[in-house]
Amino acid sequence: MGKSTSPYPSLSVDGSGTGVVSHAGATVLLGTAEKTGLAGGLSAALRPWRKRLSIHDPGKIIGDLAVAIALGGDCLADINQVRTQPAMFGRVASDPTVSRLIAALAADAPAALTAINTARAATRRVAWRVAGRSAPDHGADTNNPVIVDIDATLVTAHSDKQHAGPTYKRGFGFHPICAFVDHGAAGTGEPLAILLRPGNAGANTATDHITVLRQALVQLPSVTGYRVGKKVLIRADSAGGTHDFLDHLHKRRLTYSVGFGLSETSAVAVDRLPARAWTEAYDPDGHVRDGAWVAELTGLLDLSTWPPGMRVIVRKERPHPGAQLRFTDRDGLRLTAFATNTPRGQLADLELRHRRRARCEDRIRTAKDCGLTNLPLHGFDQNRIWCAIVMLACELIAWAQMLAFTGTEARRWEPKRLRHHVFSIAARITRHARRTRLKLAAHAPHLTLVLDAITKLGDLPDPG
Repeated sequence: MGKSTSPYPSLSVDGSGTGVVSHAGATVLLGTAEKTGLAGGLSAALRPWRKRLSIHDPGKIIGDLAVAIALGGDCLADINQVRTQPAMFGRVASDPTVSRLIAALAADAPAALTAINTARAATRRVAWRVAGRSAPDHGADTNNPVIVDIDATLVTAHSDKQHAGPTYKRGFGFHPICAFVDHGAAGTGEPLAILLRPGNAGANTATDHITVLRQALVQLPSVTGYRVGKKVLIRADSAGGTHDFLDHLHKRRLTYSVGFGLSETSAVAVDRLPARAWTEAYDPDGHVRDGAWVAELTGLLDLSTWPPGMRVIVRKERPHPGAQLRFTDRDGLRLTAFATNTPRGQLADLELRHRRRARCEDRIRTAKDCGLTNLPLHGFDQNRIWCAIVMLACELIAWAQMLAFTGTEARRWEPKRLRHHVFSIAARITRHARRTRLKLAAHAPHLTLVLDAITKLGDLPDPG
């Protein structure tokens, strides 16, 4: 026998292994679902769709789909990731059963989505209460509000799906608007609402912004009435800077920081600002940024048709290399502006707060990494149900980070990294003294992190 020249060990492979579990790190997700009451909440909410004498609970099926998506799945068939490991995930429905449930939910989409969203809101209330100081609404007030970011994205359709249409970027697919609650610089975020729309839907359609805002506010534990108050800050880009949307924010007494499109008239008003009106802008770390300044433009614009108390703050900066200037730019400097109703605060701080809206792009990327990249179903209502499951998957990850990984580097990890370092840990199932034990691989690089997370979840109170 010749000596092997391969750099890898020579292995004899067969299929006789038993008691082996992959994705054992997903027990963190299962523990999160139990401690927040998500599993029971979905079962109760979807009870009307459970057929008589059926074996599988619709709430369990939707929960299994959410876990499968969190582990990297992007279609209904990827539920087989959890079906093959009943020792961890229990009994999982077959592909035909899953498809029939999605079809049944889509046949009564408004009621089904209301049921799922009600369960999500109740679970979020428990998760934030249990999280304590780590919750996004801990200590929320007018100076430290809960931040909700609204933004749209494009989802490409690779086949002729219902209501798919051409997009403004000359693609074909859908143009959903999403709302996320920001966990701040020390955390990530979680989805509140995804409004699925055809690809040719307008970017600045006020009615769609108002609809997704209403859906998002219902998900916040602290919101109980129409007039929300200044403890909630709504951030959006210039697509949200319409009269109707800002009027709606004003009526609900929400704090807002929304992009404001500059016209030629407003750009000319910038020329009338004296040099002393400009102050240096900050970089993302809160330090003075070289080549960027901010000033208030409110007094030089006619804002009589806009909501009372609205301010317009403008920023000028040197453009990035290769960037093309617009007709509203001045003296070789890029001009951008935003509107806010915050009455006090340094201009540089308000402008930095608005630019941190860019974290919403990270949340959209996370959602696309959890099943939003390609809507896998043909029917529009079916894909609306899919979007709800995508939100559940993103929320499971966010709540696991908030409850189990607080104070660790994993608090800010995105799904791809969590899958490689946490969820994909292998384990062996053993049974002794009438107990089933999950023995994680001793050589796993982040074994201590996972064990500490499981301990934290075990110490949390059970949902009432």
